[in-house]
Amino acid sequence: MPDDARGLLQFARDLPGGLALREELPGDGDFLAALYADTRAEELRPVPWGEAEKVAFLRQQFELQRQHYRLHYPRAQWLVILRGGVPIGRLYLEAGNAELRLMDIALLAAERGQGTGAALLARVLDYARSLGLPVGLHVEPFNPAQRWYARMGFEHREMRGIYSFMLRPADPSGVS
Repeated sequence: MPDDARGLLQFARDLPGGLALREELPGDGDFLAALYADTRAEELRPVPWGEAEKVAFLRQQFELQRQHYRLHYPRAQWLVILRGGVPIGRLYLEAGNAELRLMDIALLAAERGQGTGAALLARVLDYARSLGLPVGLHVEPFNPAQRWYARMGFEHREMRGIYSFMLRPADPSGVS
């Protein structure tokens, strides 16, 4: 299995709309922390904390998630999503022996709902097909993305803690 991002990067050439992927760099930390905070903004909106408390909490949660990912996914591909050379998201994958795990795909709020996720997921699925692997992911049951993943051929397999584990077969018949 690949130990770096080159495999997926081959499939991610010529993305539409000025999109590109690159490997995460040491200087990306502030952007990635801001992206994490952006993905949690709606969830924290009703919490009666001051802005400074929310910022500190989100930074702590970002660091904990980052540590967890690095510990549990040592061979992951850590990619930054770019539009016109500007970071707009992240895509984290790990190819194992049994599946290609889509660990995370996150976009800034202004970039969501424009087909960016679909274009990237199509390339991830092409990459998984080339490896002969199904794609697995975890998603919270209340997350609207769960319905989108189902439309893309992912099937709920089981609950794992608070997450629904979904799997898309390596070669699903009739699914594009």
